[in-house]
Amino acid sequence: MRSSRWIAVVLSVAVLGASSVQARVFLGRTDALAWAFPGVERIEEQSLLLSDGQLDEIRALGGGERESRLIRFYTGYGPGDAVVGYALIDIHNVRTLPEAFLIVLSPEGEVQRLRVLAFHEPIEYLPPERWLDQFSGARGSAPLRVGRDVHGIAGSTLTAYAVTGGIRRAIALYRVLLSKE
Repeated sequence: MRSSRWIAVVLSVAVLGASSVQARVFLGRTDALAWAFPGVERIEEQSLLLSDGQLDEIRALGGGERESRLIRFYTGYGPGDAVVGYALIDIHNVRTLPEAFLIVLSPEGEVQRLRVLAFHEPIEYLPPERWLDQFSGARGSAPLRVGRDVHGIAGSTLTAYAVTGGIRRAIALYRVLLSKE
């Protein structure tokens, strides 16, 4: 009985150890924002609390369900207080573990670029940078559906859906909270 308990403990440690080796944090928030807004004069953080009406509007725009009503946008300012863009860190589960990525939007709400900040699923499911590049230029008018408007990732279908959903959320949040239209 003691040896079977010992084997169970060793196996648990081995499994937990193996999964934690897979988890990777690539960039922290400060470095991510410096990457998002190179050479800006300043970056401001804005925390917004979504109302029921805003949540409904985000859902209607394809932004899906939100786990939290609190949204944190970062705004990059250039010379003369001109807005050079917005950034949002989207954190969500891919399968059972979290992924965080940074979405950089132009002042008009167009996706400029993306960067994975942390990925805790097995690393073979990490979306390649080339795949992320297909979202450059995406706007609120694009439906962004995996398999139609967005190429899938062979062997990483859940990652493709999770990232695409995060981008749709970011565009919907921009349209509801920041758009001047």
